Amino acid sequence: MHPPDGPDTPTRLQKWETLGRQHRGHYRVFDLYENRVRAPHSGQEHDFVLIEARDWVNVLPVTPDGRFVFVRQYRHGTDSVSLEIPGGIIDAEDASPEAAALRELQEETGYHSDSLVRLGMVDTNPALFNNRCYTVLARDARPAGAVAFDETEDLEVVLVAPAAVPGLVQRGIITHALVVAAFYHYQVWKQQPDASAI
Repeated sequence: MHPPDGPDTPTRLQKWETLGRQHRGHYRVFDLYENRVRAPHSGQEHDFVLIEARDWVNVLPVTPDGRFVFVRQYRHGTDSVSLEIPGGIIDAEDASPEAAALRELQEETGYHSDSLVRLGMVDTNPALFNNRCYTVLARDARPAGAVAFDETEDLEVVLVAPAAVPGLVQRGIITHALVVAAFYHYQVWKQQPDASAI
C-alpha cells in the first residue's frame, strides 16, 4: 500500500465515537475527563484521558529597535527557570486572542503595543488537550506602566536580539514547545509579500 501523495489527499480515517464520559476532577486551570470511545477500524472500546482547558495566547513583542521581549519564570512542570515570551490563558472577559495578548503583555512585562497581528494557531497537544494556542505579534512594543503579576507569578523581562533566537533554541535555552511554534509562525509571516518589515 502506497502512502498518500500529500496532506490534502482524502483519508480513510474516521472520528472515533464517544460512548460516554466521566468528569474526574477540576484543577483550577483545567478539567480532567475519562472518555469511553469506540475505534471505527476495529469496533473495540477504549478509555482515554482528556484534559479540557481554555485557549491560550502567546505574545511575540518586538521593540522599536527590533528586539524581542522575553520573560524568565520558574516552571513547576520542569522544575526549572524557563526563557519564554509572554502569554497565558484567554479569559472569558477577553474579547479576542488579541485582547488577551495585550492584557498578558501589560501584566507580565509592563509593555504595550498599538499594532497587533495574529500570526497563527496550534493545538497545544491533541493527544491530551482540547485547547488551542494563538500567537499574536505585538509590534513597536514599549514600556507603558507597571507589571501586574498574579500571586503565583514572579517574572523577569529580558530583551533578545532576533539573530540570537535560533541559537537559544539549538542550545536548549528556549525549550517551551509553544514558544518555538510562535517563532515558526513569525518566520512564515515574514515571508508573506504583504508582511510589514520590522
